[in-house]
Amino acid sequence: MATSYMDFTLPTIEFTYDLSKNPLFKKDENNYINALSITQLNTLGNASLLDIFLSTGNVVEPHIHQNATELVYCISGSAVVSLINPFTNELLHFPITPGQVANVPQGWWHYEMATVDHTHLLAIFDAPVPEAIFGSDILRLTPANVLAHTYCLDETKVQEALAPIQKTVIIGPPADCQASTAPVSNSAPNVNHQPYVMPNVQPNMQPNTQPNMQPYVNRLPYWGTWVDPRIIHEPGCPYYRELPVNTNNQEER
Repeated sequence: MATSYMDFTLPTIEFTYDLSKNPLFKKDENNYINALSITQLNTLGNASLLDIFLSTGNVVEPHIHQNATELVYCISGSAVVSLINPFTNELLHFPITPGQVANVPQGWWHYEMATVDHTHLLAIFDAPVPEAIFGSDILRLTPANVLAHTYCLDETKVQEALAPIQKTVIIGPPADCQASTAPVSNSAPNVNHQPYVMPNVQPNMQPNTQPNMQPYVNRLPYWGTWVDPRIIHEPGCPYYRELPVNTNNQEER
């Protein structure tokens, strides 16, 4: 818990809260999310959570949490937590059932899909108020001509494909969805039953094998993307350059 300077003798101190009083999003009676943060419970400290209820095939849409790590705990039912590891550029799938967890590091792109009805998940965050950037907002707010130009796409087709996304989705598919594609099956393909996988090492690049070395990470502003500066500052990288060494202990005047 973060250091608290709260006066716990005040009559405004709160120790309990009913999450049903703070719905974050509701698609229907079987698919909804309730939220708890320091805004609702002022003694929480550096923690918050989402209470997630899903039926088969429903997805907490792809998103990132730029200010928090997310620990997903399965209370009932089953789900697949999918994420992209930005260090290996791999899309990983982790099925969880009651009593199991999947952890999503801060700033990593991820989503959760229920594989049976009556799935109940608890998403726990190490921040007093979790923040999120949703994929639906990225798609609907980025101009179609920018997407088409950047990725060499047909702008008309991009506009047509993204036109139905008029608001933040949060739980997809939307209730009014009339997609022409087949519904998602109950099980995610190529799930990773083993969470530890060998990274895809690029040609002519040696992995970091130094013993007892903790990764040095840095978070880019706004997006919360975690990067290892050694990756982009190693000799052989096109952006690598030796920094000048100042041997003069006194500042130049």
